[in-house]
Amino acid sequence: MLAELIESLREGDDRPALPGATRGELAGLVRGYAVALAHLTPGDTIALAVRPGPRSLAILLAAYHLGLRIAVLDPTAGPDVLRARLALAAPKLVLADAAAQAVAGWAARLARRAHLALPELGAIAPVRTVGRRLPGSPPALRPLPGRLPQPYEGEGDAVIVFTSGTTSRPRAVVHTRRSISAGMTAVRDLVRPVPGAPVLGGTFFVLVPSLAGGAPVAFPSRRALARQVRELNPQATYLTPPQVRAGLAAGARFTGRVYSGSAPVSASLLSAVRRSGASEAWGVYALTEVFPAAAVEESAKASFTGDGDLVGPLLPGVTARVGDDGALFLAGPTAADRYLGEDPFAWVATGDMGRVLDDHSIVLGGRAKDMILRRAENIYPGLYEPSLHIAGVELALLVGVPAGDGDEQVVAVVQTSAGADQRSVRAALRDPLARMGSARPDRLVFAEIPLAGRSRKPDRRATALLAARR
Repeated sequence: MLAELIESLREGDDRPALPGATRGELAGLVRGYAVALAHLTPGDTIALAVRPGPRSLAILLAAYHLGLRIAVLDPTAGPDVLRARLALAAPKLVLADAAAQAVAGWAARLARRAHLALPELGAIAPVRTVGRRLPGSPPALRPLPGRLPQPYEGEGDAVIVFTSGTTSRPRAVVHTRRSISAGMTAVRDLVRPVPGAPVLGGTFFVLVPSLAGGAPVAFPSRRALARQVRELNPQATYLTPPQVRAGLAAGARFTGRVYSGSAPVSASLLSAVRRSGASEAWGVYALTEVFPAAAVEESAKASFTGDGDLVGPLLPGVTARVGDDGALFLAGPTAADRYLGEDPFAWVATGDMGRVLDDHSIVLGGRAKDMILRRAENIYPGLYEPSLHIAGVELALLVGVPAGDGDEQVVAVVQTSAGADQRSVRAALRDPLARMGSARPDRLVFAEIPLAGRSRKPDRRATALLAARR
């Protein structure tokens, strides 16, 4: 898929590719950066701290073309964690834009107030600036003239994505050239982009399949999503659930097919997207280790009446098994190879409880570590949370609050939709709560649910602390 995209780009092509670059300009950047990086050896690692845009995408494509691997840096992780992660990745070169360098240097104190921090990058590996360079920054990595080098034809690692872990034991997912291409092919087959019509989405797994299909890509606006959707009229849109909720709250009228993932996607949210004008609304089940794994369309999710959260049929090639304890494991061509420094996966442990239906659909029963222990009974929140997403409820979590002697109370924390009346929502929740049987919560709390991480997932730990305070 990546080789397809590189091959399809032609300098001089003035069709739009993504904000700030035509397809021809993107082709020139890929060629120029490939020439500039050609002194590195296939398998070498480049650490990348560059904001999404034409240059970062061109570097990713150039690195793939040369057989290099990219370690993606997240400046919100904190300098100690990042230092440990970079020590594990052992990059030969760090590429950072001026903003990332400022965060690691003269603006570090100010950046920490905004929860952005990087270690001093030059202490780890040679640093080059990508894009606009500020005084005092390391030399710029400039696209160089010359012919596009011959492509690397072998296998090997492509991308390192850091996930959980501590300063003493970082954890990083390693996708190979094979798995990342399989994942993008799966996205293309799911999204079905057609040439010329825009796609709205900001992830690498959306950019490449869309551009390879001849569709221009726009990055979702943080502040003007509703207007952006109206002006672009996208054929397909990929947003996280918080982005979808923000768009709906701002009055967005979605068009075409809308996909949402990276955090739990409720049936009520997909139904709201359909009511807002989308021709289709899909929930995508994906992990950093398996992207994507399954997908479900709104009508199927809304009509599901069983316990748990239906995330849809497994995508082609993906297989699943359930352990004796109910834990869900996945394997297939879109699965990563391993965690960096560890043995290859036989099966990927999702961390979810689940079951597999006869049609190979997956039903989740919550995160294994989210289990609540009350009166010696194991309660898995994911089995019951979908039933709480009624009209007027935007988000709902079940969390455990310590009750002494190792026992816990179960608290339902409910975030209502804008304009919803809490008294009416409380009355409407009586029946769903009653149907939860022995898992029925001890308390119901109305509050805004905290979010965390780049994908803005509901933060269960912070929600449990909030519930305890209430």
